[in-house]
Amino acid sequence: MPDQAPIPDKPAVSLHEGLADLAEDYDAFIVDLWGVLHDGVTAFPEAVACLEQLKARGKVIWILSNAPRRAASVAERNAALGIPAALADGVMSSGEEAWRHLKQRPDAWYRALGRRCYHLGPARDQGMREGLDYDFVESLAAADFLLNTGALTAEDTAATYGNLLHEALGRRLPMVCANPDLEVVRGGKREICAGAIALAYEELGGELRYHGKPHRGTYETCLALMDLGPGARIAAIGDSLRTDIAGAQGVGIDGIFIAAGIHGEALGMVDGAPPDPARLAALFDERDLYPAAALPFLRW
Repeated sequence: MPDQAPIPDKPAVSLHEGLADLAEDYDAFIVDLWGVLHDGVTAFPEAVACLEQLKARGKVIWILSNAPRRAASVAERNAALGIPAALADGVMSSGEEAWRHLKQRPDAWYRALGRRCYHLGPARDQGMREGLDYDFVESLAAADFLLNTGALTAEDTAATYGNLLHEALGRRLPMVCANPDLEVVRGGKREICAGAIALAYEELGGELRYHGKPHRGTYETCLALMDLGPGARIAAIGDSLRTDIAGAQGVGIDGIFIAAGIHGEALGMVDGAPPDPARLAALFDERDLYPAAALPFLRW
C-alpha cells in the first residue's frame, strides 16, 4: 500500500482584541466600509477612532467599497455618516470601476454592449448615469444591456425580479453588475444587494460582467492608485469572507477579518458578545478561507 501524503494543517487564525496588535506589521490598509466602518445608518465610533490612530502613525489608508456609486459620492456619504474625509488617503468603489468601464469601453465585451441601457437600481444610484454617453431606456424591449446597481426597495428579494430576469435572458441582454455583494445589514436589518440579483441571472444562464470585491481587477485598480511601490506591506480589512478576504487572498495580500459584520449572527455575536472561537474556526473551514488575523470589531 503506497504511503499517503500527509494532510496539511489548516492555517491558524489569531484573534485579537484590536488592531493595535497588528498595526506595525503593515504600511498600508485597504478598509471595507459596510459592517466595518458603518452600518448604513451611522459610523462606528471605535472604528473611526482606529483610523485616527493609524493616521497618527503615518499609515496609508484607502477605503475600498462595493458601493454601486461613484467614489466621490461614497466619500460624501461617509462624511455624512461621521467618517471624516481626512482619515482616508483615497476612496475606490465597485461603482466607480463599473462607471469607468462603461465610460472607456476598454475591451471587446464593453465595446459590444450597444448604447441603450436599462438601469436596475434605486433612485440613490442615479449618479451612475452622469457623464455616460448612453441612452437610458425604461423597458427591456428597448435595451441593449442592463446596468444592475441593486434592488429598488429594502423589502425586495432576488425572486422579486424573476420575470424581469427571464425577459432579459430571452432577449440575451448582458448585465453589468456594479456590486457583487449578496446582502448587507442596514441598521440591523438584512437586505439584498445587486450581487443577489446578478447571481440569479447568472444561474439562469445570463451573461454578466462583475465589478467589485472579490474580483481581482478591483483590487488591482485600488493598489495601482495607492502607488506604494515594491515591498509595501499591505493588509485588507473586511467583514465578508466571500468578498473582502477572498479578494485579498486573490492578490496576495493579508486579510484581517472583522467578525461582527455580515457573519456576526452566524458567529453568535449578540449584544456585543465576542465571537465564539469554535464557530470562527468552523466558518473559516466551511468557506476554506483563512485571514491572517481576526478582530471582533474594527477598534484600536
